[in-house]
Amino acid sequence: MATVVDTVKPPPGGASAVSGERNLRNAFGGVLSLFILLLIGILGFSIRLFSVIKYESVIHEFDPYFNYRVTQFLIKNGIYDFWNWFDDRTWYPLGRVIGGTVYPGLTLTAGTLYKILHALNIPLSVETVCVFTAPIFSAFAAWATFLLTKEVKGTGAGLTAAALLAMVPSYISRSVAGSYDNEAVAIFALIFTFYLYIKTLNTGSLFYATLNALAYFYMVCSWGGYTFIINLIPMHVLLCIGTGRYSSRLYVAYCPLIVLGTLLAALVPVVGFNAVMTSEHFASFLVFIIIHVVALVYYIKGVLTPKMFKVAVTLVVSVGMVVCIAVVAILVAVVASSPTKGWSGRSLSLLDPTYASKYIPIIASVSEHQPPTWPSYFMDINVLAFLVPAGIISCFLPLSDASSFAVLYIVTSVYFSGVMVRLMLVFAPAACIMAGIALSGAFDVFTSSVKFQLPGLLGDSDAGDSTSGDAVQNGAAKAEPNAAVEKSEETLKERPSKKNKKKEKEPAVKASIKSKIKKRLLVLPLETSIIALLLLILLGAFYVIHCVWAAAEAYSAPSIVLTSQSHDGLHVFDDFREAYAWLSHNTEVDDKVASWWDYGYQTTAMANRTVIVDNNTWNNTHIATVGTAMSSPEKAAWEIFNSLDVKYVLVVFGGLVGYPSDDINKFLWMVRIGGGVFPHIKEPDYLRDGQYRIDNQATPTMLNSLMYKLSYYRFVETDGKGYDRVRRTEIGKKHFKLTHFEEVFTTHNWMVRLYKLKPPRNRIKGKTKKSKAKSSSTSTKGKKNPWH
Repeated sequence: MATVVDTVKPPPGGASAVSGERNLRNAFGGVLSLFILLLIGILGFSIRLFSVIKYESVIHEFDPYFNYRVTQFLIKNGIYDFWNWFDDRTWYPLGRVIGGTVYPGLTLTAGTLYKILHALNIPLSVETVCVFTAPIFSAFAAWATFLLTKEVKGTGAGLTAAALLAMVPSYISRSVAGSYDNEAVAIFALIFTFYLYIKTLNTGSLFYATLNALAYFYMVCSWGGYTFIINLIPMHVLLCIGTGRYSSRLYVAYCPLIVLGTLLAALVPVVGFNAVMTSEHFASFLVFIIIHVVALVYYIKGVLTPKMFKVAVTLVVSVGMVVCIAVVAILVAVVASSPTKGWSGRSLSLLDPTYASKYIPIIASVSEHQPPTWPSYFMDINVLAFLVPAGIISCFLPLSDASSFAVLYIVTSVYFSGVMVRLMLVFAPAACIMAGIALSGAFDVFTSSVKFQLPGLLGDSDAGDSTSGDAVQNGAAKAEPNAAVEKSEETLKERPSKKNKKKEKEPAVKASIKSKIKKRLLVLPLETSIIALLLLILLGAFYVIHCVWAAAEAYSAPSIVLTSQSHDGLHVFDDFREAYAWLSHNTEVDDKVASWWDYGYQTTAMANRTVIVDNNTWNNTHIATVGTAMSSPEKAAWEIFNSLDVKYVLVVFGGLVGYPSDDINKFLWMVRIGGGVFPHIKEPDYLRDGQYRIDNQATPTMLNSLMYKLSYYRFVETDGKGYDRVRRTEIGKKHFKLTHFEEVFTTHNWMVRLYKLKPPRNRIKGKTKKSKAKSSSTSTKGKKNPWH
């Protein structure tokens, strides 16, 4: 009989043919997927190069200049000097310990890339490596999105989501070439950490759990947004436990992350013991206790009889409740001792959007901490906003551990993006994942409908029915090849009678009819399917056009170099670099420069001069001191700056060219921050009937403030009227002189103005001369000497 089985060949189209065809298709699909992923990576990298093509290879914005300066120091002096670096050129006279106050992930990543490239004899400069770090990691982020979405809904959804993320404007805004900020590598770390968590959850592998903890460690090194991960994952674990989806895989996915991840996070100097002492991390520890109680209950259930299990569960739950209450009581006691209840200011701003405006104006003053407007959603994620609901519905069909995590991710990120516009960056990957799932599912339905009905159109209706019937049978055969092989072997071993053949045939026919009916239910009319496919392609084309426009026009311009298009052509404003170059070449190395904190990083990095405050904003009192000086009359401001050993004051002014982000528009924040520490500065003194004005209706306090005088000094000479193009009005005080400051440099377009503090002895000498003249005149008149 065995010989018969060996000699008998399987019929054409049998199990082996189906298996071979499937293997061939899988291999071809794998190669095609790799090729598509490579193209997506190239797309993600190249779409971010508009800033270099249109302008030049230059660092953007403000924070990236500090990161660039730190990277230079790391490469030049090594990692040990980097950890112990005390920077005396910032926050004078306090200074700053760089190694203990910076997230080192971005710097270490760029430094490593620099060393690797030079080891390969590719001599790129530090600046070039820093400029292109963000586009490189954008490609990595797209690939990580593919891996994450593939774990949730399959390869098709993963490829679609990766392509969407490579182009999404929200992510482009923070990852164009030159945007050398923490988010450049942090978004990749965020998505990759989520992927490894889902991978561990699906496989239960301790290997992936360890990799997950390491990816979390990299995220902690890179960005303060790591607290989103350490709160979202415990929320998902709690959701799984609450819905009865606990498994050993969930335990393996969560517990190593908390234990190993927390230990690694504590090694980062800027985090340290905050990993176990701040309220942002307490939820993860509470869920850690809960999952162990649940695991113990499941273990006892498998060991004991049902009667003994009830007794044991009562005991375990009672003990667990006591432990939880004790832990919560300790946490409440620790939290209650903190004025902010153990939360950081930014975290409280996310939980209570009004908190920053009430108590911490320094946080509220940052534009990226403001809530977004509805148009900004369409600008930053475009058509994805309409596809996200469809993706959420797809995740419930059917609901799995991975898809429930994706739903939780999109819900929480939508809330946080609605509170703070900067967190649109966290929302963008979730929107791309949901839109990818929705588009992939829609394409599957529409293309299947076309494919199912196409044979019927090519031949007659009977042929179409038979073809579709064969397709259904082939699909059933592909779904269960092993069953077909076993069945063929059984038929060889014994020859059934005709009666048995009939009985065997009946369930097979019923199954084929059932599967055919099921497929028919998913089939849409051919015309509807084709129109829907065309509309989806049109939607995708519109998204691509918008993304390319956003990358080329909206987000490619570096803030250090500005452009303006008018009827007489393109105008380039390079005033910032002009001013920093003047400072670098015309001042002493140890001179101190005072400005609003926005320009501190650029002044230190580009002019190499000591600043009083910068963008780190770690010392509110120091910033309030500068704000008070800018809000005070000239003499009082001179005394404040002189006490800080300041020699030059830098002011940004946009009234001549129409640059809206100047210091006059930021002035009320200086008043609020200064007034929060020094009560004699009151915001109503600078407002006329609640309105902020700089015209002839402005208050005397406003007109006599140092910021007003330094911005509008000699401004009337430009057009004879003193018309401010940003505020669209003529200034109130046009002709005045400075007594304690002198203008030393104003850039070509008046965007940056530099003033020098007059030395005190000149003014004292003048006063003594006046006093002597007075005394001589009074003595001649026979009056009493005022000095006695």
